Amino acid sequence: MEKITKIALTLLFGTCSTAIQADEITLKITQRYLNLPVSHQTDRKKMSFTIDGKEERSFVIRLASGKPDYWVFCDMDAYKGKKLTISYDGEGLQQIYQDSQIAGQDSMYHEKSRPQLHYSQRRGWNNDPNGMVWYDGEYHLFYQHNPYEREWENMHWGHAVSRDLIHWEELNEALYPDHNGTAFSGSAVVDYENTSGFGSKDNPAMIAIYTGASAKQVQCIAYSLDQGRTWTKYEKNPVIDSGKLWNTVDTRDPKVFWYGPNKEWVMILNERDGHSIYTSADLKEWKYESHVTGFWECPELFELPVDGNPQNTMWVMYGASGTYMLGDFDGKVFTPKHGKYYYCGGSIYAAQTFTGIPESDGRRIQIGWDRINHPNLPVNGCMTLPTELTLRTTKDGVRLFCNPIKELNSLEQEGIKAENLTAEQANRLLAPYADNDVIRIRFTMKLSHATSAGLSFNGQNLVDYDMNGNRINGVFYSPEDMTSMELTADLIVDRTAVDLFIDNGAYAHYMQREGKNKDGYLFWGNNIEIKSLQINPMKSIWK
Repeated sequence: MEKITKIALTLLFGTCSTAIQADEITLKITQRYLNLPVSHQTDRKKMSFTIDGKEERSFVIRLASGKPDYWVFCDMDAYKGKKLTISYDGEGLQQIYQDSQIAGQDSMYHEKSRPQLHYSQRRGWNNDPNGMVWYDGEYHLFYQHNPYEREWENMHWGHAVSRDLIHWEELNEALYPDHNGTAFSGSAVVDYENTSGFGSKDNPAMIAIYTGASAKQVQCIAYSLDQGRTWTKYEKNPVIDSGKLWNTVDTRDPKVFWYGPNKEWVMILNERDGHSIYTSADLKEWKYESHVTGFWECPELFELPVDGNPQNTMWVMYGASGTYMLGDFDGKVFTPKHGKYYYCGGSIYAAQTFTGIPESDGRRIQIGWDRINHPNLPVNGCMTLPTELTLRTTKDGVRLFCNPIKELNSLEQEGIKAENLTAEQANRLLAPYADNDVIRIRFTMKLSHATSAGLSFNGQNLVDYDMNGNRINGVFYSPEDMTSMELTADLIVDRTAVDLFIDNGAYAHYMQREGKNKDGYLFWGNNIEIKSLQINPMKSIWK
């Protein structure tokens, strides 16, 4: 720390004799990154960046005046050569320093508790995935992000891209707070017909639709003409200010898509007690159409074929908790016909699906916020593994199913397969894999004398099937065959996160990995049979 402090003093002030209790400093930006020390022993205070006399951003941060808990960073590459003034309502400016690397770069993504299969940002907090859209071979994942701390605050839109939904590259923050407030959740589309006038048919604009959150919540738009790398906010924001109509501040999380039959844009927006539907010809002027009660936050609305038949489709509406309704949609009104049901539970929240995936692919792919911690890491939260959503006919009617995308299979390493095992035999096969940080375990388990059974890892029940109470990991579950004594599981275990898929996607459960001892993997239950077992270690998604 002493070495870093001396470097910081030299870079920022020119000499070490400058007063270190300064609340404002000015420097010329010569390096890509500005590294900032964070301490959770201090209170949040306001920091502002002024570049060439104009305030570029402001945020709150727990700036460390002594030993930091960890470091965060600002990418200043776009401002190289310019004069930056940093003001702060507290102490600690003397430890900020410029560098060509992020502090801790050498160990990044190799940390002990860093997820190796699930996307996580380099530093800071994440929550809801936002703006998930496919364009020109890239999947864009935006997300609620606090770049300056591992706790919620300063909501920006973080941004990452992938060509295979597996390996991700984190880009700079896409949206920053402004006079309309912080950048809350929303969605993104590609305006191929240039209805907005922001781009052209040769270079269509990517449009982000998001909630500006301050004392009230309003809906805003921004556009990008360079594949989402830089963004311009619409000068006439907000495009919807409906708080007075609903007598509430809770009007947020717009999800927008193109509705072909009516040749117009549709927005589904959470307002007070449910989801409202708006329509627009140009993404700027919006008309209120209808409202469905019974949901809270992060709305979704999309059409899926039933059992893969494109001639038989239903519309799915859901909210942040994962409960959903099935029904009809005419472009203006969603008519619920079945539900509410649930298809997932545990640590997942605010899941969103990609728009714009080519028809030749045809999948509806979802990612959710995984509400888990990573011990001793300057990061909080991550994303669930991408899954494909489908509608299938069951004994109870049409239901939503959720399964890992096929691309995850490419991460599997050579493992073992076995059949017709006792629990003891299966445990012996699992024993050599106790130290694998990332692993996939598929099995079919048959109960006999047991009323409950499952699979644990280091004392934590990853699969806990209570046949008597009809529960999977504490959540009610009834198998397709009501008299069945079998349960099939697809379990993907990461360093801190676990994704579980039951009976070919009938139910998905997400949880924090929390080992309590060193027992390794153990099947438990009285006289159970493991009818099939497949074990595959997994490769990391990070280089």
